[in-house]
Amino acid sequence: MRTRLIIAGLLIVLGTTGLKAQFVVTDPLSIAQGVINSANEIVQTSSTVSNVIKNFQEVKKVYQQGKEYYDKLKAVNDLVKDAYKVQQTLIMIGEISDIYVSSFELMLQDEYYTAEELGAIAFGYTKLLEEGAATLKEMKDVINSTGLSMTDKERMDIVDRCYNAVKHYRNLTRYYTNKNISISLIRAEQEGDKARILALYGNAEDRYW
Repeated sequence: MRTRLIIAGLLIVLGTTGLKAQFVVTDPLSIAQGVINSANEIVQTSSTVSNVIKNFQEVKKVYQQGKEYYDKLKAVNDLVKDAYKVQQTLIMIGEISDIYVSSFELMLQDEYYTAEELGAIAFGYTKLLEEGAATLKEMKDVINSTGLSMTDKERMDIVDRCYNAVKHYRNLTRYYTNKNISISLIRAEQEGDKARILALYGNAEDRYW
């Protein structure tokens, strides 16, 4: 019975019931993979800043197409406890993409990064999103499995593990962002330009150290 509740909750969260009827989307893995594929174009063609900017526009476009999904997902309430963890895992995948898109867009306005460095930063974001997406796929496969060899507790243990893993990747993405920004701040300080760069990213200086 508990497994049925979890699966029902997952169906709601994935948008395969009434939620899906409100807007077109396949699933969060497709959204994440679209962002990853577009981000790989940045990594492969980062010889000039103009190339990076051009390819980032496609990353942003793909993310914006999926953002409505995540916004509606956040509005789903009254889920059973374990389905709530599934929901939050999906939302954190969206947060990784959001941190990437919103932060990288500011980095493109920051002249203290070279084109090669921007490509390397994009590569790091891509790897973090890939790890999160792989964990999400594992969770989905387990919950959707029709096999009888796994108990409800074993399924829920895997949900817990995947939730904690994606949370780690989300937090690591924040840390990665702040550390990259701190490099720019050091360079800006050497040029007497630190105040302007802080204003670009937000003036809470302590967050970047």
